[in-house]
Amino acid sequence: MSDGPEVLVVDDEARLADLFAAWLDTDWTVETAYDGSEALEMMTASVGVVLLDRRMPGLSGDDVLAEIRDAGYDCRVVMVTAVDPDFDIIEMGFDDYLVKPVSKDELLRMVDDVVGRSDYETDIQEYYALVSKKALLESEKADRELVDNEEYRTLCERVDELERRVDETVSGMTSHDDFVGAFQNLQSEN
Repeated sequence: MSDGPEVLVVDDEARLADLFAAWLDTDWTVETAYDGSEALEMMTASVGVVLLDRRMPGLSGDDVLAEIRDAGYDCRVVMVTAVDPDFDIIEMGFDDYLVKPVSKDELLRMVDDVVGRSDYETDIQEYYALVSKKALLESEKADRELVDNEEYRTLCERVDELERRVDETVSGMTSHDDFVGAFQNLQSEN
């Protein structure tokens, strides 16, 4: 258990949700919801990270995500799902995306990463989220599909715009070695 933000695991596969919670509960305060409606009932300002399955009966993860954002919760959302990403992810308000199956190390690293991002300005958070979406689409889609997709081109333009703004912000953060290193790693992946 941690003094950090609470993690809400949302998955209709109860055994998987419980497994994720067990992996996380040594480092985090973890709550578990087994459907979208229950997840929304459990949302509070203390929830810092939501691990959200996309494909659930009733209220889908996409719908839960939209309601979390519409309600103004300031939390990081990671889609942890078997749904392969498509261009629809560009407009979705999540912070990162993991495709199942997910290892314990991947899950723990992801929660640490998104919690770490919460310490930085909004532009930097948006940059991280958009770079993640861009990299995900580039790993899943053929170059031809990417070139022909207007939403993807707009995403790339926004990433470039944010990169210029974030570069200015980061230049003033050089005392935070971990962030600078992570930022440089992100840039080298592009």
